[in-house]
Formats: sequence, C-alpha cells, structure tokens
Amino acid sequence: MSLFQAVIIAIIEGITEFLPISSTGHMALASAFLGIEKEPFTKLFIENIQFGAIISVLLIYWRKFIDFKQFSFYLKLFIAFLPAAIVGLLIKKHIDNVLEKPMFIAVVMFLGGIILIFVDNWFKNPNLEKVEEVSYKKSLIIGVFQLLAIIFPGFSRSAATIIGGMQQKLTRKLAAEFSFFLAVPTLAGAFAKSLWDAHKDNPEILTHQNVMFLITGNLIAFVVAIIAIKAFIAYLTKYGFRAFGYYRIIVGLAIIIFLALGNNFTIL
Repeated sequence: MSLFQAVIIAIIEGITEFLPISSTGHMALASAFLGIEKEPFTKLFIENIQFGAIISVLLIYWRKFIDFKQFSFYLKLFIAFLPAAIVGLLIKKHIDNVLEKPMFIAVVMFLGGIILIFVDNWFKNPNLEKVEEVSYKKSLIIGVFQLLAIIFPGFSRSAATIIGGMQQKLTRKLAAEFSFFLAVPTLAGAFAKSLWDAHKDNPEILTHQNVMFLITGNLIAFVVAIIAIKAFIAYLTKYGFRAFGYYRIIVGLAIIIFLALGNNFTIL
C-alpha cells in the first residue's frame, strides 16, 4: 500500500462511515480498483482507520459523552452493542469470506438502496426526539438491526441502525445520532480486535512506516468524518434517505454489470 492509496482509502472511510451507503463496501471496492495488494497490513489499515471516525463522534457530541450523571446513556449503548459483539465474534470467518466476493457486496448495496428509497414512507409519525426517551428495549432492538450490516457486509451499519431507530419511532435526526453514538463502542471493539489480531498473528507488519500510515489515515478519516456527519444531519433532516437509495442502486448496479460482463477484481 502506497501513501497515496492510504490517503484515498482514509478519505472514503471518513465520508462513508456515517452515511447509509456502506463504508466497508466502498473501502473494499476502492481497494480492489486501486490495485492494493491483499496482505495483512491492508486489512489492518481498513479496520484501524475507523478509530478516526470514533474520535470525530466524541468531539462533536462531547457534552453527551462526558455527562457521567447520565449512566442510562452508557447502558443503552452497551445494550445496543451486545448483539453485534456476540454475533460478530461468532461469524467473523463468514464476514471475511463475504468481503472477498464483490458480487455479493454489489447485490447487497443494490437491494439496500431500494430499501432506503421507501424507508421514509414506512416509518411515519415518530415521537421520540431525545436519546433520554429511548428505552432499554428499544436500544436492544436497534442493536439487533445492526446485525444486518454484520451478516450482510455492504448493507451499511449506519443504514441498519438508522432504520432500526426509525422503526422504533425515533425521528430521523435522533435515529442518525443514536447510530453515531452506537458506532463508538462498535467501532472501538473492531479497532481493538484488529490491533490484537495483528499483534498476535502478524507483529512484523507494525513497522515504523506502517504505523505512520495508520496515524495519517486516522487523522484524515477524523477530519473528513466531522464534515460528513454535520452535512449528513443537515441533509437528512430536510430531505430524507431517497438520494442515498438512488446512489446505492446506481453503484451496485454498475458493479453487477461490470462483473457480469466477465470483468473481475479481488477484494481485500
């Protein structure tokens, strides 16, 4: 992986992590088109730069995260995080295998786009505008929705949790923000596990140059994610999900056609 490739992947992570268009799918596909070699460090890089996205959420919503008197806030995130933590560990091999199948990711992106076109019409009349109004039961159900992104890579963690939130009567804005909050423990867990696996299985990849790539990637993802979060909230509140649905359909269909014509590429 070159520095240029690392910067491109980091920008894509920052833009797509909190949008309902699948950051994993975009980074995997971009890696393939950029010709990044399939090796332990590139996999670590893609999983690790999510840390920058975590910090962006903590910065934007720092008042919420330092309000230690609101213990229920942390408990709700923990409850919502549990399904992903348990299932993610159980089916990690399935996830790794699916990420090597571009057609699967393309189809999931396409079908997810169709869902996003209609989701605003499915869940009307929300009545929850503050995270304090979200019950523990609703938090768990949103966490179960997050499993869609784990079982079907390319669906989008953000899309799954936002849809789950709207199904539980959260407003679009609150559903998106709860998705951001839930990303912190979810991505932190993935970050910690990726580093542990690298230390255990491939410690030789943690060279000075690779560590500098990781730091650079996280800084870029952090800055870009801040911009993306603020723009996404403003757009979503006003216009909804339809544009994201059309985007996913176009991208997914383009990749399906590309593969159907006999072209192929390898995903990390």
